[in-house]
Amino acid sequence: MTAVLDDTRAVVTGIGITAPNGLGTQPYWDAVRGGRSGIGRLTRFDPAGYPATLAGEIDDFDPQQYLPNRLLPQTDQVTRLALVAAEWALADAGIDTGELDDFDMGVLTASSSGGFEFAQKELGNLWSRGSRFVSAYQSFAWFYAVNSGQISIRHGMKGPSGVLVGDQAGGLDAIAHARRQIRRGTALMVSGAMDATLCPWGWAALWTSGRLHAGADPDAAYLPFDARAAGHVPGEGGAILILESAAAATARGARSYGEIAGYAATFDPAPGTGREPALRAAIERALADAGLAPSDIDVVFADAAGLPEHDQIESDAVTAVFGHRGVPVTAPKTMTGRLYSGAGPLDVATALLAMSTGEIPPTINVTPNADSPLDLVVGGVRHATVRAALVLARGYGGFNSAMVVSAPEGREIS
Repeated sequence: MTAVLDDTRAVVTGIGITAPNGLGTQPYWDAVRGGRSGIGRLTRFDPAGYPATLAGEIDDFDPQQYLPNRLLPQTDQVTRLALVAAEWALADAGIDTGELDDFDMGVLTASSSGGFEFAQKELGNLWSRGSRFVSAYQSFAWFYAVNSGQISIRHGMKGPSGVLVGDQAGGLDAIAHARRQIRRGTALMVSGAMDATLCPWGWAALWTSGRLHAGADPDAAYLPFDARAAGHVPGEGGAILILESAAAATARGARSYGEIAGYAATFDPAPGTGREPALRAAIERALADAGLAPSDIDVVFADAAGLPEHDQIESDAVTAVFGHRGVPVTAPKTMTGRLYSGAGPLDVATALLAMSTGEIPPTINVTPNADSPLDLVVGGVRHATVRAALVLARGYGGFNSAMVVSAPEGREIS
């Protein structure tokens, strides 16, 4: 009898990246390896009237190069980025969606804002010109689920689909739910996240968090785990991943970047309760889900809030699990800004790329506190064998997510 493959581990077979410092996977990877930042003064609109003026902006993206004209009136910047990244991820995975059953393909993404820029334009039309001038596409172009919807329509994907909203933690949550669908038998899941809120309405909303940096120097704006830390810089973009079962990937001879090996999510207690933050619990549960010990983790991709109190919480959690400088820690998002729901998937993609090249990208512009217990990767790329990585993400309001990714079996570090 012929053995039947029954390996439902979820592996990543395709990556699509749109980031402020690199449009496409290779340009992005070249940028983070080289410590090149995409943070600068906003150009999408004049930020002079706002306290914060810096962002991680994708300034070389022309959607007309990548998408049919009929889609442009229907879509916000964030959806255009998601559609292009999904296209690239499918091509990277070598997937021809026409060869798969529609109900064997699903889409699970995350969003923290939806299509803010599109909505602002249509609200402006409503206010200044009247309801007859509001686009019919406003009914969905602003919505949190629009990226999942547009990707599924474009590629004929009718399997399990949805969207998760958990601010910065949401992107990891989406990938975890996609992994669940792979384990339940769905052949292919498109997952990850994009966010783009670089418009006046979105900018005003971001400022209300009280967490944005108000300075004008890009090299001193986003400094997690640094005594000068005073907030973060927002950015736009993220990553879309293709997930398949290990059995399906093997059967079609696909290249696997690595496995989504473990995941956990927790929620912080309400302020004033005296209870401990729950990030450490998320880390420990993600490791347990992956069946790994702390010593098995080769690098931690930090959430890196960029505010002393929040950085301290993360530093304490990592140290409690891994020990004093017990594991390399990095925050490549210092080159992109915090991408909200897009940040976690981009860090997962970066971790997978680090496994393939044996290089841990640096945290730029940061001078670690002298008494820091973290082994922060600064000053340039660090060469290391990376077999397993931990990615952390925290969302505004107390969301914590932790994900473990591991290298594919038998893959050599190049």
